[in-house]
Amino acid sequence: MTAAIRQLAYGVSADTVDEYVRIGGSTAMLALTKFVKAVVLLFSDEYLRSPTAEDTARLLAIGEQRGFPGMLGSIDCMHWVWKNCPKAWHGAYTGHTRKPSIVLEAVASYDLWIWHAFFGMPGSLNDINVLHRSNIFSRLTDGTAPPVSYTINGTTYDMGYYLGDGIYPEWATIVKPIPSPRGNKSVLFSAMQAAVQKDVERAFGVLQSRFAIIRGPGRIWEQRTLHNIMTACIIMHNMVIEDERGGTDVDEVFEYMGEKATIEGRDPDQAVLQYIEATEAIRNRAIHHQLRDDLVEHIWSHHGAQ
Repeated sequence: MTAAIRQLAYGVSADTVDEYVRIGGSTAMLALTKFVKAVVLLFSDEYLRSPTAEDTARLLAIGEQRGFPGMLGSIDCMHWVWKNCPKAWHGAYTGHTRKPSIVLEAVASYDLWIWHAFFGMPGSLNDINVLHRSNIFSRLTDGTAPPVSYTINGTTYDMGYYLGDGIYPEWATIVKPIPSPRGNKSVLFSAMQAAVQKDVERAFGVLQSRFAIIRGPGRIWEQRTLHNIMTACIIMHNMVIEDERGGTDVDEVFEYMGEKATIEGRDPDQAVLQYIEATEAIRNRAIHHQLRDDLVEHIWSHHGAQ
């Protein structure tokens, strides 16, 4: 346990632990592999879950207080450099960082809790490519997402959204900043959007500061082990967030764990039709622009005087 946690927290090599706990490098590496695998198996359902109905209601309330009704969090991607990437894979895993890397897509809320983590895509892919391959909107497309309803500037919406940076597509579930904003309203909206969207970038920074193993280059050969390390670090990061909350409302929220939505017994044709309709609604550019315009007016009416 000590050897595994020291490697995660300090990012040291396996043989370095021998000076502290007197075990060999191969044993320390085996301990790390088994430790992260056990953390993922035991705690994923609790600390790396999708928001429940109660979580969604709390996130919507906090988003409205911050000036963005309907916001569920911020989305962005992070690259983890893969030092021991096989030479044959360098072309697929090398992107703008000029080094082989693996991409983590994550959604974080105001308290830096990471609600969604999609890890494993090659570093040559950008945020749009990763978004098209991730399962972030799977519950919306299969109809098992908690219901959402909010009104902005007189318009009612039934899907929550995430704040993203300028590279993301113009979808109804993603609110981007206005490129080259003109006028006080657009400037204020872009400034507030950029400030709140930093939540996920702050979460990345805190995650890397707590677990130096993902701040430095990955020295593992197996992709599955890298996936378990990243997932275990995110789970333990959420454990720390829960502990820092003080236990005021977390127990009440976690009472609803284990209730998993199911779509058994549905007509296959209806399920396919619902999937197509939900996908079209998610990628609706007209709703994206209308939502952003309504947010511009909403933010100006509530914060323009400041």
